[in-house]
Amino acid sequence: MLVPHIHHLQGEITVPGDKSISHRSIMLGSIAKGTTEVTGFLQGADCLSSISCFEKMGIEIENNPAAGTVRIHGKGLRGLTEPASTLDVGNSGTTTRLMSGILAAQPFTSTVDGDASIRKRPMGRIMTPLSQMGAVFKSLHTENCAPFTITGGRLQGIRYESPVASAQVKSAVLLAGLYAEGETSVTEPYLSRNHTELMFETFGVDIKSEGTTATVRPAVELTPQRIDVPGDISSAAYFIAAGLLTPNSEITIKNVGINPTRDGILTVCKAMGADIALSNVKNDIGEPVADITVSSTSLHGCTIEGDLIPKLIDEIPIIAIMAAFANGTTVIRDAQELKVKESNRIDVMVKNLSAMGADIEATEDGMIIRGGKPLHGATIDSMADHRIAMSFAIAGGLAEGDTEILGAECVNISYPDFYGDLYNLM
Repeated sequence: MLVPHIHHLQGEITVPGDKSISHRSIMLGSIAKGTTEVTGFLQGADCLSSISCFEKMGIEIENNPAAGTVRIHGKGLRGLTEPASTLDVGNSGTTTRLMSGILAAQPFTSTVDGDASIRKRPMGRIMTPLSQMGAVFKSLHTENCAPFTITGGRLQGIRYESPVASAQVKSAVLLAGLYAEGETSVTEPYLSRNHTELMFETFGVDIKSEGTTATVRPAVELTPQRIDVPGDISSAAYFIAAGLLTPNSEITIKNVGINPTRDGILTVCKAMGADIALSNVKNDIGEPVADITVSSTSLHGCTIEGDLIPKLIDEIPIIAIMAAFANGTTVIRDAQELKVKESNRIDVMVKNLSAMGADIEATEDGMIIRGGKPLHGATIDSMADHRIAMSFAIAGGLAEGDTEILGAECVNISYPDFYGDLYNLM
């Protein structure tokens, strides 16, 4: 993908449905008894992997990509059947970890595998608690990585102290807790995104949250639902940045989820002095949504750390782009989780922004960006990481000269129409 210089951006846009909520709708819909209907479903490769895996376990799923709707004919908590072939999760860490929580309780053995990126991502963080509950894992190549087999067992509830603030780890344990004897709780060092807890409530699960601890009681049956998936704030983040950084621009992003465990990008924008406003705020489905309007702004650096990090972990690549164009220094700390995403996002951001002329250095748990230097076009290796590719499409549009993004098609993982939507605003 060759990215030309962007002179200004104007208009309205609707970004695809929230990836986290789309995944969970498939999984909870599959183990509910009856038909769950989903609108606004994200038709990205990751979420399609979740559909494929549950279809292999006997769930009928009607997907209408043109309408963005999905109907899941759930068979109840005990209705899954043993897959005849490997459950291929593609590039999706969410599918891998959350689905494992359900597989941990099934009366069969499953094999889970994915692409080269998934095979490098740490799965010990779910294997440990799920093994404590009674599941049996076997790594087939590299210890604590995919591919692995998981044999379900009769699960016992546990009180798990998670060493990381990870919604995927928390959700895997809570999903297993639906099948366990006794209560299951997860305590995190900081509160991670809470989409699982909110959706549990919608499906009739006995779930309670207090501070950074979520506790679930075993379920008898889940009630199917109608789910309207809001726009993904992680996808909106690229257009938030583009609207703020491009001169003479104003963009409104419609119907974006602003869950307070996910809205760290908005906090950072305000800390950097952004001209950003919310309108049409509503909370009809337990997930707050709003229209977000951004206008061209001269940004300044800030410090990003602590309990804010889990609320924006997926947005740090585009925040780093914002910091490179802002005045002053931005420091990002406590973000070592970036090293085990689809790529090592600390190293990849530092390498690619340096190639464009930015003053940036890596630290053990983040990066330091001294902003305000003019950037120039460069050849960017996305490392097949969708968030890297989209971040540098914005950076390339603001830099002098052309920017070439290698592996640009990886945006299909979460935002297949990203480039078209960007060009339509020009």
